Amino acid sequence: MIGSVLQLIERRTVYVIVAIGLLFTLAYVTNLVLFPKPDGRVLIGDAVHHYVQLRSAVIDHDLQFRNDYIRMYRLQGGEKDTDWVYEDTATGHVRNYMPVGPAILWAPLFLLVWMGASLANLVGAGWPVDGYSRFYQATAGISGVLAATAGVVLSWRLASNVFSARAAAWATLVMWLSSSAIYYSLVSPSYSHAASLLATSAFWYVFIRTRESNDLRRYAMLGTLAGFAALMRWQDAILLASIAFDLGWRLRARAIRLPEALITLFVAAGAALLVFVPQMIVWMSLYGRPLAMPQGPGFMLWTQPALLAVLVSDWHGLFTWTPVVAIALIGFIPLWRRQPLIAASAAIFLMLSWYVNAAVADWWAGEAFGSRRFISCIPVFVLSLAALIDAWSPSARQVALASAAVIGYTFLLLVQYQAFMHGLRQVAPYPLGGYNLWLARFVVPIDVIREWLGR
Repeated sequence: MIGSVLQLIERRTVYVIVAIGLLFTLAYVTNLVLFPKPDGRVLIGDAVHHYVQLRSAVIDHDLQFRNDYIRMYRLQGGEKDTDWVYEDTATGHVRNYMPVGPAILWAPLFLLVWMGASLANLVGAGWPVDGYSRFYQATAGISGVLAATAGVVLSWRLASNVFSARAAAWATLVMWLSSSAIYYSLVSPSYSHAASLLATSAFWYVFIRTRESNDLRRYAMLGTLAGFAALMRWQDAILLASIAFDLGWRLRARAIRLPEALITLFVAAGAALLVFVPQMIVWMSLYGRPLAMPQGPGFMLWTQPALLAVLVSDWHGLFTWTPVVAIALIGFIPLWRRQPLIAASAAIFLMLSWYVNAAVADWWAGEAFGSRRFISCIPVFVLSLAALIDAWSPSARQVALASAAVIGYTFLLLVQYQAFMHGLRQVAPYPLGGYNLWLARFVVPIDVIREWLGR
């Protein structure tokens, strides 16, 4: 029986991923129904800033967000830390720090709900069409779950294009369910990280799938996908560096000539810039210039990156919160031996991501489950973990047991984190410090059950 299940996971991985994605969608919707917020809001934090761009463009036909913020936050005027809502930018708009890409990605489901409500109102349904109700806001989270699931499918496909079905299947499931990606696929899918996971996975899938080609169309597609990724999160424009490295590798191997390489790089960069135009339009409207750093010059500390802290600090460090990533990186050794160009190109992206994430003033990314800004690197982590598993050559039972242990360890941390965030702080400490981060997770579920039974 167990053997049959393991074979199903390895041979029908895409169905397993889709099933998990549908389960996540059901869980997300169920949470909205059973535990609605008293003020009627669904979106919080960064998600609000993405959402107002969508709602304002579709419903109000402009990028004036003041009315959106006042309604979303239920402002009366004079509330603490809300002065920015009433301050104009140089162009007479309210600032918005978030990229526009997630809003674009959410648009199809949002428009479907809006058109459905509009048609229903023709026969007297009386449904709201202002874009503020919980139904509209929920489309952002549902779209996020679907985007994350699609990104995981692409990550699995890119890994299976290089490694065995077993290695690709377990590497994908482990990296999805035991990294920060699980939180932003299930609990907070309306943040930009789910969209980023889809975009970078699409890039690396095409990069690997077409690795034998020097065709100009390949690089135009890669440039397009790099621009798409930059729309979701600006930092992911560094994917262009992997394209440039790939061309340099082929130039050194005399697979292409210098004039051809320069033209190809120009086409890739041009395609990326073309796809990035929507963000430039938004910035032009809000700040009067097509390229901007909305957070201000102090947001990026380029000469003072927290290179060590962003990896190993107990305050949302990548390795400390999600140690599976550290294990996965060992796989770059067998990956290099098998596919040196892929390994080097992926390493370029990973190293640049490390530096950029470490150079952000709040390198810990505010309140987060782990180091969330590295979620764009998930497809690279999947690839390197698949390389490690393939080199290990475990039996189905061995890899399944190891995967279950790693996933379970992260799931316990997720339970602890959520218990703390939902107010059970007397039994669920914040994951900070050796015991609270590494060991408390084994005790918290028991204490939570005792707390619940004692009420």
